[in-house]
Amino acid sequence: MNRTLASLSAATLLWSAAFAAEIPAEREPRPTTPESVPNFSLFDQRGQYQELHRANAKVVVLFIAGNGCPIVRQSISKVRSLRSKFAEKGVVVWMLNANPQDDRESIAEEAREYSVGSIPVLKDEHQLVARSLGVARTAEAIAIDTRDWTVIYRGAIDDQLTEGAKKPKATEKYLETALEEFFAGKPVTVAKAPVKGCLIKFDEESGAKGPPVSYTKVIAPMLQQKCVGCHSAGNIGPFAMTSHKKVKGWSEMIREVVLAKRMPPWHADPHYGKFSNNRSLSADEMKNLLRWIEQGCPQDAGEDPLLAVRPKGQKWDLGEPDLVVTLPKPQSIPANGVLQYRYVDGEFEMPHDAWLRASVVRPDNRRVVHHVIVRVRYPEGAKGRPEEEVFLTSWAPGNNSLESPSGTGKFLPKGARFNFELHYNTVGKPETDRSELGLYFAKEPPKLVLETRAAENRDFSIPPGEADSRTFATYPFRKDTVIYDLIPHMHLRGSWFKYEALYPDGKKETLLSVPNYDFNWQTEYRLAQPKRVPAGTWLLCTGGFDNSTRNPNNPDPTKRVKHGLQSFEEMFMGFMNVSEVEPRKEGAPTQARVDDNSAAPSAVR
Repeated sequence: MNRTLASLSAATLLWSAAFAAEIPAEREPRPTTPESVPNFSLFDQRGQYQELHRANAKVVVLFIAGNGCPIVRQSISKVRSLRSKFAEKGVVVWMLNANPQDDRESIAEEAREYSVGSIPVLKDEHQLVARSLGVARTAEAIAIDTRDWTVIYRGAIDDQLTEGAKKPKATEKYLETALEEFFAGKPVTVAKAPVKGCLIKFDEESGAKGPPVSYTKVIAPMLQQKCVGCHSAGNIGPFAMTSHKKVKGWSEMIREVVLAKRMPPWHADPHYGKFSNNRSLSADEMKNLLRWIEQGCPQDAGEDPLLAVRPKGQKWDLGEPDLVVTLPKPQSIPANGVLQYRYVDGEFEMPHDAWLRASVVRPDNRRVVHHVIVRVRYPEGAKGRPEEEVFLTSWAPGNNSLESPSGTGKFLPKGARFNFELHYNTVGKPETDRSELGLYFAKEPPKLVLETRAAENRDFSIPPGEADSRTFATYPFRKDTVIYDLIPHMHLRGSWFKYEALYPDGKKETLLSVPNYDFNWQTEYRLAQPKRVPAGTWLLCTGGFDNSTRNPNNPDPTKRVKHGLQSFEEMFMGFMNVSEVEPRKEGAPTQARVDDNSAAPSAVR
């Protein structure tokens, strides 16, 4: 315990205990112990992702924290001691901060000052977890049995702090006794005890008793913007949000996946960067949705907006392309087995020079298409493009159809041909696929040439059972460059990924952090404000692989894993869409150089 904590006077402690005890009971939310704690995921003070159902533990202890609370500060040494005593038996300890006045920086500072150490302090930014648990005060401990996610104990750690006084030492060690009884296979004698922490201020409008939430004006428009794109006929969502009745029927499942942050699928840490295609729910959207569900999903007056979803027959998100390139013949996919990559040359040849504002792959059979990559084969003698092939576009689940950033585009010369890299999954019965490429022409030549590049590392080895095997890759910018999109790529053991810019002046900036990488969603993160980096900047990509049993996607935690093309092998690639620019001169406009660009990466798998 540090000197600041040790110097807290007895008078201060007496005041804090008396203050907590003198708050009228009717001002507190009524705590309720749920039969089963719902799954949730939050970021901690270091920006790391923590999910309840992926905790590698037999018991998870949540200790409700709050900056500045003397009782919490006085309890931190006890939390550390309990963690050390029960770690070998399978107890994991997390602290949870639901104070609206505390942010990540101040939580991290408090953790450093009071020697929290490696204990994660989860920030319950929207107070959804604390509210679902019926939390009212700080300094409460909640012990959760991970076999069925039920609460085995909740209350104070011990009885040292009482109303208006502080005992020299505790006579009842509630949490410690409960854990000892649990691991001894005995019934927990005291499963609940009073809490004397500081009251937490909750948003009164967030609960079911808040003002009614309009389905027509609030919920349906939000679902159309953030959810219907996937949850519509023929798309990846398992059900279509076609009406109020359908959404209400799925409302409990919606509540579960929103609380666990599985939906909408957006895995970037909001602490770093802003992205124009952010499909996550804002704080207000999340609160409104969950409050509407708690209120029973009422439908107010007016026509149901979800009845007018995407018109039937619209195959392309960006509208009908100017040209469509189809696979020369249907691809046959067997019922079972692990399939090798297929490389198919299209029969189509570009009839004229063209600048593209977008190139979009439309998978024909999403049940079996794992990914599609399209590369351009340039005709012999094409100016400025001596490479045989360069990357054009790709499709994978979660990869939206984004147009080229304003003022940029990719060039296709007359005579260009296309090669399709196809990877299929088997689903238990024979299938066919004939995916397509849609080309959208720009009305005029762009100012900047758009390219796809990558920082890549193939020299790594992931030990069996390793929960956080780390690696990195770098990429040097030899010219002034504008970065538009960041696309991290790993396989099934991918756990987290981070992009950092290392500038020539020694400064470092985090451009994107993905603490919960999910192979099932190959997201392209488009910067809301393109980032211009000077020549001499390095891009540093770092990431970790989870090859342990707690990774539910892990094909085999007993295997050592190295680089490879298949999903049960691994890759580490930090893709980006960029444009090179000439160094700025006073009063001069930015111009592109079409005849001097680095080759794009050879594969996106």
